[in-house]
Parts: sequence; C-alpha cells; structure tokens
Amino acid sequence: MQLAVIRSRAQLGIQAPPVHIEVHLANGLPSFAMVGLPEVAVKESRDRVRAAIQTSGFEFPARRITVNLAPADLPKEGGRFDLGIALGILAASGQVPLKACNGLEFLGELGLTGELRPVRGVLPAAMAAARAQRTLMLSRGDADEAVLVDGVVVIPADHLLEVCAHLRDEAPLSPHARIPSTTDDPSTQPDLTDVRGQPQARRALEAAAAGGHHLLMIGPPGTGKTMLASRLPGLLPPMSETEALETAALHAISHHGIDPARWRTRPFRTPHHTCSGIALVGGGSRPKPGEISLAHNGILFLDELAEFDRKALDVLREPLETGRISISRAARQAEFPARFQLVAAMNPCPQGYDCDLGPHCRCTPEQRRRHRGRISAPLLDRIDLSIEVPRLPRDVLMDPGPPPESTEQVRSRVAACRDRQLARQGKLNAALSGREAEGICTLAPAHQQLLETAMDRFRLSARAYHRILRVARTLADMDGAPRIEAHHLMEALSYRAMDRWRASEA
Repeated sequence: MQLAVIRSRAQLGIQAPPVHIEVHLANGLPSFAMVGLPEVAVKESRDRVRAAIQTSGFEFPARRITVNLAPADLPKEGGRFDLGIALGILAASGQVPLKACNGLEFLGELGLTGELRPVRGVLPAAMAAARAQRTLMLSRGDADEAVLVDGVVVIPADHLLEVCAHLRDEAPLSPHARIPSTTDDPSTQPDLTDVRGQPQARRALEAAAAGGHHLLMIGPPGTGKTMLASRLPGLLPPMSETEALETAALHAISHHGIDPARWRTRPFRTPHHTCSGIALVGGGSRPKPGEISLAHNGILFLDELAEFDRKALDVLREPLETGRISISRAARQAEFPARFQLVAAMNPCPQGYDCDLGPHCRCTPEQRRRHRGRISAPLLDRIDLSIEVPRLPRDVLMDPGPPPESTEQVRSRVAACRDRQLARQGKLNAALSGREAEGICTLAPAHQQLLETAMDRFRLSARAYHRILRVARTLADMDGAPRIEAHHLMEALSYRAMDRWRASEA
C-alpha cells in the first residue's frame, strides 16, 4: 500500500469541518513534506510523529513521505492531526490495516513516547462525527467531553500502541460510557429569601426571568444589586440538551474548558469592568469566543456598568439584537452564537456612597449627567427594564418577621409564565420581532393613547416602544391575563428609570 487516507476534523469557530489526511509513500531520498495550509504547530507534528512511531516499536519508512491535509484552503492548527498522520504513515507502509480505519475519525496529539494527549475543541468534532455516523477515536482525557453528544460512539486510548492493537484486532478497545450529567442542586444556589425588602426590584427580576428581558439596576452601593443578579440563574428553567450542547461547545473551544458533570448548568458570566472589547465579544488572530458567547443561553452580569469602556459596551448592541457575533480578521472569519440575558448594575452618580437617590447626593446635575452619559443611548434603548434600587431603611434589614418568598416559589411562577408564552408564540416575549409584538401585544384605544403620551413625554424611540409592549405582555402573562390591562402598561412604563432621568435633564 503506497497511499492511505485517514479521516479527522479541524476546528473553525464552533464548527468541525472534515479533514482527509492523505499520506503517500514514494521512492527517492527520505523526506517528510506536509501540505494543506498547516500552521507551525501542525508542521512540527513531523518530528512528534516520527519519534512516536519509532519509540512505539514501529518502522518509520525511509522513503519520500508526502502528507496532504485536504481541503487545502482550510487553515489547520494545533496537534489534533498527530494521531491521524501517524496512522496514515503506518497504514501506507502496511504496518496497520487500512480497512480497519473505515468508519473511524481520529483526533489526538502525540507525545514523543507515543502517548496520546488531549486537544481543545473535541465537543464540536464529536457532534459532527455523530451527524456523519462515524466512530471517534481520541485521547482518554477527551472522552468524557466527547460522549456528552447523544448518539456518538467514542473509543478512547492512552497510547499509539493501543490504537494500533485495536485496528489489528489484537486487543479491541471498548467504547467510553457516558457519565451522568447533573445540574446544580437548588438548595446550594443563592436564594431569594436572603434579599430583604426591595419589592420593585424583586418584581422586576421575576419579570426579567419570565420574559427573558434585559435588566439594569441603578442604586448606591450596598442596596442588593449584585445579590439580586446572582439569584436570577436559580429562577430560570434548566437548559435543554440542544442549548446545553451549544453552550458547552463554546466553552470547549475557549481557554476555560467544560466540566462534563455540570455541562447543563446555565452560565453566569461576570467580567470585570476593566475587560477590553475583545475580551467581551471575542477575537484574536485566531478568533475565540468572548464573554458574551460564553454567556450564551445564560446570564451576562456587568457590575459597575458606567465604569466599562464605552467602546467596549457599544459592541454589545448588535449581539443584543441578533443573538450572534461575527468576528472578521484579515485571514479568518468566525461567527459565534451570543444569545444571552444582560443584567447590569451601576451607581446613579460618580460619588456613589452617600447617594441615596435623594437629597444627600453631593454631585451636581452636570456630574450626574456625565456619569450616565458614559453609557450610550442606543445601548440603553436595548435594555427592557431599568429600575431604581434605593437604600433600605434600617428597620427593614432588622425586621425579624417571616422571610420573603424563596427562589423555589418564584421559579414555579416563572416556569408557568414561560409555558404560556411558548404555547402562544413558540418563543419568549423578549424574542418577539417588532411586527410580532404589535400583533400579539395589542392595546385598547385608551391604553394606546396612554403609551403615545408617555412616548412624547419621555422622547422614547420606536425600539423602546416595542420593548415596553413586550414587557407589558410579560406582566400580563405573569397575572394570567389574556390582554394587556392599564396597570400592566403603567408598570412597564415604571421600569424606564433612565428614560425619566434623561427627560428631566433635557
């Protein structure tokens, strides 16, 4: 056999396009050439493969070896092709039966001793292998991640010798068993019972969970903004398997990796306000997902919102609308899903501590205006709920009365409200388009006049108009009402604190 073809997978964003490793042996002076747009780490596999084959007791062919990674225009990176290249050389030289490789795909980096090492981004490759109905052979360290995909057959190995013995049918390897996945125990999650007072903030948090709305909390330090935000994941239902796989695939190709035992837990990302725009949305010469993609199907919490760089915040505008982020570089382009729920918190003025949204604030109106102006109006326009979180009186904090509602009690109402939305329109209210919102969130003539008056008074945009309709529809769903009533619309308008402040400062 002079030619062998081995199947593998590359990594392109969260996709795993197929790669055919073609190995050809020819007469002539011994050489090892590799073509097919390999990067430096792939080119270096020549030395790793040669050493792994020789230390494993096989003969490395003293011939003219040409390895082609097809398709030739697809960039190849990392050490993921080492195992496939080694098997291609062994199959082309007749040391391993090529027929045994039919129906198999190979991923894995080789050590100089022939040891198989894990590689990044195995989960997308496992998803693609399952769709192609092929068995995936890889390092044992990657097996737990790969078997998260339903329907894929994964055969793990620790060494090149084990793989060759399996292909020769001398010592067949067993498929890897799927480990049971778990979600966080509700009793271990932060509970809403810990939040004293703040009835409007608790109500807005429930509405945000019920309708999938973005939320901004404005208040002085120590009023419970971060505490409220950390309770939101406990109000949301568990992710479906499709959602969990999408989210896990993004973590698999990042530097964070995934925990196979908790892969169905909704992400809660809390980047620091000093993070750059690239860290927030993703990027790099080889595009990697940023915080907004790592928060896909979960929560992105931005504390101290006004302290973030304005340019970094403005890049959130497109993914908030589309649920995707496209990253373009000179040589590569990548698109990552980023359908997250934004929760943000900020102080109402730069001075912060003594401010209680009342007469004790020492900041001038101009200082407050500049502080709020650090967040652009187009970004604020995309936030559905904007509420004030005032400082609590001392007697509320020390009240020994009965505890407030727990997360479990609120979660049951949120689940019922979401079920109503899914049964009616197949999506949450926050995901309704403008035309869908006008058709589903109909108002009586008197209520329509009230909304038009509010739009003129607060100078609201068309985007804000539709967002108010969606929030009002969620509030009606929370009450089980078939139509939006006046008090639902009034409550939705009360959740526009930033618009009221901007109108009063104009």
